[in-house]
Amino acid sequence: MSTMKLTLLTDLYELTMMQGYFKNHTNETVIFDAFYRKNPSGNGFAIAAGLDQVIDYIKNLTFDKDDIAYLRSLKLFDEDFLDYLSNFHFSGDIYAIPEGTVVFPREPLVKVIAPIMEAQLVETAILNIINHQSLIATKCARVVYAAKGDGIMEFGLRRAQGPDAGIYGARAAMIGGCIGTSNVLTGQLFDVPVKGTHAHSWIMSFPDEYTAFKKYSELYPDACILLVDTYDTLKSGVPNAIRVFTEMREAGIPLTFYGIRLDSGDLAYMSKKARKMLDEAGFPDAVISASSDLDEYLINSLKDQGAAITSWGVGTNMITSSDCPAFGGVYKLAAVQDENGEFIPKIKLSENSEKITNPGNKTVFRLYDNETGKIRADLIALADESYDADKDLLIFDSIETWKKTTLKGGTYHVRELLVPVFLKGECVYTSPSVMEIRDYCKKEQETLWDETRRLTNPHQVYVDLSDKLFRIKTGLLDQMSQGK
Repeated sequence: MSTMKLTLLTDLYELTMMQGYFKNHTNETVIFDAFYRKNPSGNGFAIAAGLDQVIDYIKNLTFDKDDIAYLRSLKLFDEDFLDYLSNFHFSGDIYAIPEGTVVFPREPLVKVIAPIMEAQLVETAILNIINHQSLIATKCARVVYAAKGDGIMEFGLRRAQGPDAGIYGARAAMIGGCIGTSNVLTGQLFDVPVKGTHAHSWIMSFPDEYTAFKKYSELYPDACILLVDTYDTLKSGVPNAIRVFTEMREAGIPLTFYGIRLDSGDLAYMSKKARKMLDEAGFPDAVISASSDLDEYLINSLKDQGAAITSWGVGTNMITSSDCPAFGGVYKLAAVQDENGEFIPKIKLSENSEKITNPGNKTVFRLYDNETGKIRADLIALADESYDADKDLLIFDSIETWKKTTLKGGTYHVRELLVPVFLKGECVYTSPSVMEIRDYCKKEQETLWDETRRLTNPHQVYVDLSDKLFRIKTGLLDQMSQGK
């Protein structure tokens, strides 16, 4: 797969800060965390996505002659700094939570440990990639959950905000649980199934609806899904589809994958009527698929109404995450290495307690219940901490500290989520295929309690701080309050 060079996909202030560090001979190693504060779309969790594109970005992060010439033309950068950029390469470490993992607010999705000039430069691109794909993967997971086992097809390319959003949004939707995409380029780039039927224009280009259906069935007998709402769904579309299916059967053509698609009208009523007509004609296994500005709420409502739809094509509302168009991930300095090689924790204050950052070199542990396999809580801890699952563990909310519980030793197990991706500038991680990530994501969601997966007012999974990290954070807050 070819990759686009994204070196200048950055905000200008990243480069002006880099030159400031360069001029002041300030390039100490630092730690930045990329995380988010609020689940999108009112969800109880998010899906991490985009890591493979971050890897491509870092691998190709060099300034070529055209890049340097453009930066020189801005009249902002001195020649010694441009000389430094001409030999630039990323030399640091990156840890990340693998794609397809269910994640929660405040925990680092990506951790960058690098000289500050390098760590500063990569901020914008990492956020751009992770924010977009995590947003769409999460939205898709909601749509898939609403469909209760029915197949979801991603049909959003023509409504996506540009080619990249269409390509990588479709990739993220596949991770979130789609069975296929209409986007042929995404299919080629990421080896995922591509699916589609035909448009109303196909029907209208023929003298009559029956002829259009007949010709389509001759071309695609093994994938004969007919769009039945061009003229009159129940009086024309469905009867003509039944006529074609009957002729196929009489001609000895196997009806392996066939059916109808509804794209307008009262989908609950139309699908139930169409199902009755198909069944009575001897086609009980004919698929009824639907499109028409669907989202998780409409699909959930149609399911509750008993709609006879088993396949859904979802476009605009999923590819744009229309009710929540931004993920809101941020990238914050967490620690600075001193001359002795020790990381000194750093904290950002705010009048809003939820915006106060968690300091230090951190990792994330996930705590599972042994009996159910479900997530009990996540624990943000210092990177050098470890936990013995045979011992009791007290966990508590870092903001509302009176909310606490003790996990009895032997009743839970622990998994560390952050994995090394780059070490000393070299990639040490191999991304699974998109379809492998999709399967992993499905299993990940099965570790959530049903109350966390519901579409409205979901139960929030606790993300707690380790006692050691909590003490460091409160100590820094005390120092700040005393003006130290």
